[in-house]
Amino acid sequence: MTKYIIWGGIALAAFLIGLIVGVIIRKVKAEKKIGSAEAEALRILNDGVKEAEAKKKEILLEAKEEILSTKDEFDREVKERRAELTRQERRMAQKEETLDRKSESLEKKDELLIEKLRTVEKKEEEVEKLKIAQQDALQKVSGMTADQAKQTLLAMIETEITHEKAMKLSELEEQFKEEADNKAREVLSLAIQRCASDHVAEITVSSVQLPSEEMKGRIIGREGRNIRTIETLVGVDLIIDDTPETITISCFDPVRREIARIALEKLIQDGRIHPARIEEMVEKARREVDNAIKQAGERATFETGVHGFPSDMIKLLGRLKYRTSYGQNVLKHSIEVSLLSGMLADELGCDSMVAKRAGLLHDIGKALTQEVEGSHVQLGVEVARKHKESQEIIHAIEAHHGDVEPKTLIAMIVQAADAISAARPGARRENLENYIKRLTKLEEIANEFDCVEKSFAIQAGREIRIMVKPEMISDDQMVLVAHDIVKKIEAELEYPGQIKVNLIRESRATDFAK
Repeated sequence: MTKYIIWGGIALAAFLIGLIVGVIIRKVKAEKKIGSAEAEALRILNDGVKEAEAKKKEILLEAKEEILSTKDEFDREVKERRAELTRQERRMAQKEETLDRKSESLEKKDELLIEKLRTVEKKEEEVEKLKIAQQDALQKVSGMTADQAKQTLLAMIETEITHEKAMKLSELEEQFKEEADNKAREVLSLAIQRCASDHVAEITVSSVQLPSEEMKGRIIGREGRNIRTIETLVGVDLIIDDTPETITISCFDPVRREIARIALEKLIQDGRIHPARIEEMVEKARREVDNAIKQAGERATFETGVHGFPSDMIKLLGRLKYRTSYGQNVLKHSIEVSLLSGMLADELGCDSMVAKRAGLLHDIGKALTQEVEGSHVQLGVEVARKHKESQEIIHAIEAHHGDVEPKTLIAMIVQAADAISAARPGARRENLENYIKRLTKLEEIANEFDCVEKSFAIQAGREIRIMVKPEMISDDQMVLVAHDIVKKIEAELEYPGQIKVNLIRESRATDFAK
């Protein structure tokens, strides 16, 4: 037991001794490390001080260099500014010298101007005196007073203004005509191209072919009773002359003429010609013509596409088939005017159906002119009002011949379409008397002007050539005179198409060398 205690004490002592020795060794090592660390710290501190000193020197050097550089730059700027100020002072001094010189020059010029003004005033006084003297001299030489001279000058100015006006009028007319002609030509040519109707001039007589000459005697009858019966029942004249195998029916009413033609053809075909049979055939022919009239009216409304007419108006339209105007069939003319009016209305952007209806009815009064007194325009207006047509259509009928001023575009379209249809080559014919009257009237209108020497209507009245007196009219005034003649022709004459007014001015001088 004791043994273990001893060994335990020894172990404890050894442990303590080892512990003490370890502490001493650690302390020594620590002291060495502390000393080494102090030395290292001292060395680092010394290095830092040295480095700081070096950095300080370097920074001081850089600062000195920067201060020197800034100072040099500042000195340079100061020198430049001083130099610039010196230059500006020199320029200011030069400007002051220049201004002084200019001021002196202006003062001298003012003096010269004042002197010149005085001289000019003196000269103006002299000129005024000279002007008065010259006016007195001119009045003595020319025998004209100041007022007369003023009138002469005004006349010269008026002549110049007339020239300018004529030139401007000619220019404006040319421009307007070119634009209007191009547009109108485009619209009208398109409408005419789409409605190209044939025209055949009709006459006021009809011919009936006979199978033999012997038939003429049978138609005349005993003591002329058959021919008198036909003429009395129908109201026509039967012309039986030397023309072989032909009887001519003459009557200004196409309906009666057509009834007589059909009745004669039926009598010739039947062979039984006596008053009772004539009455029967005339009645049949009258029913056939009435039926043909109705069919013609219905066909006209179908061709134009205008519907809604009462039966009475359709019959009136059909009667136009047997009515002519200057040889032109009025129903065909009305259909064509209706179609042209519709096409023109489409081109101009208005109601084509109203235009077509007005065009178809514009000559409806001609169906009654042989039965009722009054112009076809008045009768047409009454028919339209009776059948409750619109006011626009009534106005178009009333204005299509210029009896009233057209106030609507539809009325103007119908007026233009009517003129186009009537003015087509071959559409109408004129008798010789009316033709000569128109040519004579055309020349009379031109000869009414004092400056006109001679006038000649040529090209069937489509052109008038006018020789003017050169001593009474100038080239510039010719434009105005031509314009006045055109206005007078438009106001006093009715004519298809247009008439060209051509003024000719010629001055000749003749002499002989001897």
